[in-house]
Amino acid sequence: MSSDRSRREEAIPTLTDIVDLDSTALSPEERAAVRAEITARVLKLADELLHEASREIEAVLFERVCDRLRAQLPELVDAVLREHGSRN
Repeated sequence: MSSDRSRREEAIPTLTDIVDLDSTALSPEERAAVRAEITARVLKLADELLHEASREIEAVLFERVCDRLRAQLPELVDAVLREHGSRN
């Protein structure tokens, strides 16, 4: 898996490389502004993706807890009924 990731990382230039290649006509101030805008948009996108992933993970964990509860609840009820029955 790490070799696949390495190949992908090598195939995708960094954002600063793109700005440097595509902005040769820009002044240093304009280039800095473009980089700042790209950074802001990437951070916003990353935040949105992380929140979405967090919601998905939460949903998966919630389902797992519900599944375990469904699986263990009958045994728990039986145990309580046995304990209650043995007291009488």
